[in-house]
Amino acid sequence: MRLSAIVFCLFVLANVAQGSPCARLKSQPEAWVNAKVDAFVSAARAAYQSDNALPAYEKVLDGITASIRQCKLAEDDTFRSRYGVFVEYMQAAALDRHPNHELGFVVPDEQYFAETRQYVEIPEFLMDQNFLQAVSRYETLGRAKSFLRQLNSRRETSEKLIFFSYTSRHLGTPDNDDSYRRLLIVVPGNAEKGVPDKWVQFGVTDPAARVRVRNVSVVSALPGADRTSNIYFKDSFRTYRRGHPITIAGRWELGEHDDNCVQCHKSGILPIFPVAGSVDPAEQEALLAVNQRFLTYGSPRFGSYLDERKFGPGLSSASLEVREQRFGKSFTESSVAKAMTCDACHNHERLGALNWPVDRVVISSFVTGGQMPLGHQLKVSERRELYNKLIQEYFATDKANPGILKSWLLSKLQ
Repeated sequence: MRLSAIVFCLFVLANVAQGSPCARLKSQPEAWVNAKVDAFVSAARAAYQSDNALPAYEKVLDGITASIRQCKLAEDDTFRSRYGVFVEYMQAAALDRHPNHELGFVVPDEQYFAETRQYVEIPEFLMDQNFLQAVSRYETLGRAKSFLRQLNSRRETSEKLIFFSYTSRHLGTPDNDDSYRRLLIVVPGNAEKGVPDKWVQFGVTDPAARVRVRNVSVVSALPGADRTSNIYFKDSFRTYRRGHPITIAGRWELGEHDDNCVQCHKSGILPIFPVAGSVDPAEQEALLAVNQRFLTYGSPRFGSYLDERKFGPGLSSASLEVREQRFGKSFTESSVAKAMTCDACHNHERLGALNWPVDRVVISSFVTGGQMPLGHQLKVSERRELYNKLIQEYFATDKANPGILKSWLLSKLQ
């Protein structure tokens, strides 16, 4: 009798175990992964198109990563051998969902800033109070530039600052979405000595505006010998107090949160495409110089803090055959289709792939505004069509003809 009871209990426990969520998942992994990929890609597309959809996307992502963690899928050799791309992507995409990982890196934000301090510090000569006062307002920007010219008069040719002011086409500052005026200062480094180029950008308060823009950003590039550059980031805020010096401290240090850096900076440092007419004619040469310098950095890398390759290929990387299946052969012969060439430059070996997560404003502005892709003269309507086709091709969830993101997550692209 006792033996029968034991056998019965073991039978019940076995059935319970087989009926557990993880057991069911592992017994039908393909169905689970396919369902989660479709849910994720659909949520990602909605979040790309509207910030209002971001909470729903985060809920889907959190649910997937919770299952990966609870069912120990990352440690399951059988599951990982089939769905390793899916697991690694989800873990990388969820980094900024962890506490103290707002930057989206594998280490906590505090550790990142401590370890990269030498690369992202604002140069001491740009902390001069006379300069900080002048650079804070449009009306006194000329004085700030005079200060920089005086600095250059004492610097060697290879160390001279490259600077100009402009109006951004697409992005406000982190502290003011409606502020587009900038002063960019490129501080040359020395790669042989481990000193990066620093792109220091000050937000400039609009004429007559009372509330002053606070943001100062530093994006640094340390070129290597293999046509790659390690990229480092830091956003800081200025604090203005009547009768006191202007102080600058990191957003994170001030407790004012931070952003996922790579979401906007897929190419590491971004080229500058100002609003037409916003750069003084005397500073056009400086604009040209910084964009040429950008091209010398090669492929962006983020050190040990993030493996950007886990996010897969980006916009326009679909094959011609797949594109014909999606849009028809007649489309692939059109001028719009011939302009779907983002990945010619934006791939992991060159300027970094434009993959999810990515900032909608940057992509839409560059494509519909005519800056990208280079060398293609399109009508306004054609640029809109180009943008829409790029997004459709990337985020499509068709079972028979999956888009780039879904194909990557299902290991149909390598």
